[in-house]
Amino acid sequence: MAHGTTDVEQFSDPTALVLLPAEARARVELARAGAQPKTRRERVERTFLEKRASMMVARTVAIDEAVRAAPAPQLVILGSGLDGRAFRMPELRDTVVFEVDHPDTQRDKRARSETLTALARELRFVPVDFTRDDLESALAAARHVQTEPTNWIWEGVVMYLTRAEVEATLEIVMRRSAPGSRLMIAYISPALLLWVVGLAVRRVGEPFRSVFTPHAMRGLLEQHGFRVLEDRDVATIAKTLSAKLGRDARGIRHLRIVIAQKA
Repeated sequence: MAHGTTDVEQFSDPTALVLLPAEARARVELARAGAQPKTRRERVERTFLEKRASMMVARTVAIDEAVRAAPAPQLVILGSGLDGRAFRMPELRDTVVFEVDHPDTQRDKRARSETLTALARELRFVPVDFTRDDLESALAAARHVQTEPTNWIWEGVVMYLTRAEVEATLEIVMRRSAPGSRLMIAYISPALLLWVVGLAVRRVGEPFRSVFTPHAMRGLLEQHGFRVLEDRDVATIAKTLSAKLGRDARGIRHLRIVIAQKA
């Protein structure tokens, strides 16, 4: 929805439409072409798409800039889904990217990405079913080097995990992070709008399972050897990118991006 249509110069994602399933791509292409919604349901969906696009622009730019600010020889994307960074960020030319996700998700993504060329030095798919597979063993088997700095991206995942699941993954991240490694997490914090958003995602089968205050998130990361460098909500991030994006994303204070570094 946002690629090529936003006034935010830092945002570009030419991979997004390519990686979408056919049905979702058709809906987005109709919206991008300016087709007017015909029913109340279509109008609601269009509004949701536009708001989500604003949120994704701010969220994406914040994490992209964090990756650029601290280049590392390795980038691990946990729950990578349809992330396109390995295909769209020339700054990863010297980086080995590890995409960690469910085997079924990766099978679909690899099929859709056949027309894309990776810009990263190397892209390694790490199939992991988090309900039964061992993440640390899978990373080791993929030749992740724990003595070299790693940038970790955990975006759009933490809110769907229990606190125990979040802590278990952080234990692995801590053990496999050399000094100077950075961790970028998108997480949910308490806010007035949260119950509305939570109801919407529950209806599509993705209920929120963890909410952290910034203080609680800082404490959790410090327990696992990471020092918080910055922690901002998406509404604040959006205002720094453009006035229009700031207006469009002004209600999104429940979603935060925290960036932390291993001591």
